[in-house]
Amino acid sequence: MAVISLTPRAFADSRGWFSETYNQARAAEAGIDVLFCQDNQSFSKAAGVVRGLHFQRPPFAQAKLVRCMRGSIWDVAVDARKGSPTYGQWVAAILSAENRRQLFIPAGFLHGFVTLEDETEVAYKVSALYDAASDGGIKWNDPTLALPWPLDGRAPLVSDKDAALPSFADFDSPFEYDGVPLRPLAEEAA
Repeated sequence: MAVISLTPRAFADSRGWFSETYNQARAAEAGIDVLFCQDNQSFSKAAGVVRGLHFQRPPFAQAKLVRCMRGSIWDVAVDARKGSPTYGQWVAAILSAENRRQLFIPAGFLHGFVTLEDETEVAYKVSALYDAASDGGIKWNDPTLALPWPLDGRAPLVSDKDAALPSFADFDSPFEYDGVPLRPLAEEAA
């Protein structure tokens, strides 16, 4: 599966707007053929909060559909599938309440984000329930990945758990390549 950028349609009138943020049939048309079973939401008080890079090991590997409901984030997906010609490469997108853009991240990718504004809320659907024993991650500022986190001079705010994650060089990925390399993001209708 591919990482996919989506922007659901909004129907505006004098009161504001309405948007169908998820529709299983439209998602399948865009290439998202997974069943979601859990919704998660995070709130970050300040700009510069870094969350990630996270994953769950199989059989609890999670595909995610991420959106920002308030504020904005720089959202990143890193290919972690053994044998992939794009292993260790990444794509990123700015998701905001204003642009309503969403990012679908298949299982087999590391996921993380940094808040670009104070008081940011992020919601995401996942395709497998949380399983603490399967929870894993890679350090957000790993030198091998060299992700260009847009901190704009701010000191990152990182949890103790995320700060202690291992390096990508020491990572023995539990994910196998599915034949679909990482490609640049293209906007899909949803």
